[in-house]
Amino acid sequence: MNGKAKSVVITGASTGIGRACALRLDRMGWRVFAGVRRPADGEALRAKASARLLPVELDVTDEASIGRAAGQAVEATGDEGLGGLVNNAGISVAGPLEFLPLEELRRQLEVNVTGQVAVTQAFLPLIRKGNGRIVFMGSISGRLATPFLGPYAASKFALEAIADALRVELRPWDIPVSIVEPGSIATPIWDKGQDAADELEQQLSPQGHELYDPAIAAVRQAARDAAARGVPPGRVARAVAHALTARRPKTRYLVGNDARLQLAMASLLPDRARDSMVSRVMKLPRKS
Repeated sequence: MNGKAKSVVITGASTGIGRACALRLDRMGWRVFAGVRRPADGEALRAKASARLLPVELDVTDEASIGRAAGQAVEATGDEGLGGLVNNAGISVAGPLEFLPLEELRRQLEVNVTGQVAVTQAFLPLIRKGNGRIVFMGSISGRLATPFLGPYAASKFALEAIADALRVELRPWDIPVSIVEPGSIATPIWDKGQDAADELEQQLSPQGHELYDPAIAAVRQAARDAAARGVPPGRVARAVAHALTARRPKTRYLVGNDARLQLAMASLLPDRARDSMVSRVMKLPRKS
């Protein structure tokens, strides 16, 4: 990068995609404000980066935490503002919708949707000042919902709508808005998702187990298979870097062959044909 380093805020930078984005942009010469939940995560990240990378404790569901992080960025950047904001933080809630605790659905949407809007609102003045760009971390699940991942897919569908609306709203200031849509990525979110699924499954009623245990087992195996073929998070970081630096960034970035396949299914197949294919691919039990 020529001239003065641009600054970028990345949420959810402790592990996985966020960490890969932070390290890649640091290597490219950006000053990275890496949002982490714990100081230890920030120190681990700094050990792999240059002195430009600054860990920032940031909980996207906590208004005070967001305000403190924005204040740090204002103090550090001054009149320069921000060159980019990467809304990456997210969680995955899974389970049969019939028995999903509503507080889990609220938590899913609070982190993956409301939290992203809250962070964007807090940092938009700095983005406008720095002629910066905004990148949302979506998912191919935001284009094709799969069974037992309804809460997660709902949050990613919502991000598609928010990115589309915000992109047009910010046109008068020439602020590009992109959304990245990865397929299967080899990140710790799979392990976290399995742990969360374990907890929810333990809460299932006897009727829930009777109705859904075979399907849940099939979905778990499908998730393990997807994790095994997941592409490295660096592939997603490369798309994010393009969105932040290209003269004409894309509005959407598909990452991974499985993402392209799923988009084709969502776009070309009639609903019931798509439902049948998803069921076959995931080896879900048929009606007896």
